[in-house]
Amino acid sequence: MSVDFEKTKAALTDLAGKTAIVTGGARGQGAVEVELLATAGASVLICDVLEDEGKALAERLQSDGKSVQFFKLDVTSEDEWVAALATVRAWTGRLDVLVNNAGIINRKIIRDMTVAEWRMVMDVNATGTFIGTKLSAPLMAETGGGSIVNISSNSAFSGHYDPAYTSSKWAIRGLTRTAAMEFADDGIRVNAICPGLIVTDLNRASPHLGPMISMTPAQRAGEADEVAQLVLFLAADGSKFITGEDFVIDGGFTAGAGYRRVAKETGLL
Repeated sequence: MSVDFEKTKAALTDLAGKTAIVTGGARGQGAVEVELLATAGASVLICDVLEDEGKALAERLQSDGKSVQFFKLDVTSEDEWVAALATVRAWTGRLDVLVNNAGIINRKIIRDMTVAEWRMVMDVNATGTFIGTKLSAPLMAETGGGSIVNISSNSAFSGHYDPAYTSSKWAIRGLTRTAAMEFADDGIRVNAICPGLIVTDLNRASPHLGPMISMTPAQRAGEADEVAQLVLFLAADGSKFITGEDFVIDGGFTAGAGYRRVAKETGLL
């Protein structure tokens, strides 16, 4: 059996005729995801609370011939999700890809975190992903299904010193697997991407970058476009037999960074 490379390439990268929503899409990693999906041919609704930045991104991509719109969305609001999905229905009549990318972090430890601070992080990261998944699935099902990509974290495999963020990312992994089972009959795939240290303009000056990079087997941080490439793969038809899975993209950190450091320091490596 010969391989049709062009057909395979299209299955991995062609989103022509598809419509996507990317939450938290106005800047950083989300903006890179928006641009790559739009470049692959999708019509993309950029959703974010950052109105000025979201509109600026939409205008830049529209000027480059991309099919994008901006919608101001607080992912914790059911009413705003309903309005966003109504916008998609009126615009293209379908939804094929949802990237639940919106997220916030609060680096306070348990002793110092208030209940209000805990709830804010959990509401945006976990509840926002739940609402988006719940309300988007029926529209996806109308046209035969689609792909939901939830952005979790490699924090969801350990106990980082950011309790609300870590707990929310563990929750996203659980939600991903539950949703994958519930919506399989509708042709909807649900997967989670779990990035490690990803550098964007928002964190390039952060003091934790150096220690994290020194622990990472790949000896560098990741870039937003590397996460976006994985989003594209999971959004495209080439991954249509994959659902309910976690994809860790962290340069080997989760695989055993601590053990690797011990091996280095004791001369085994």
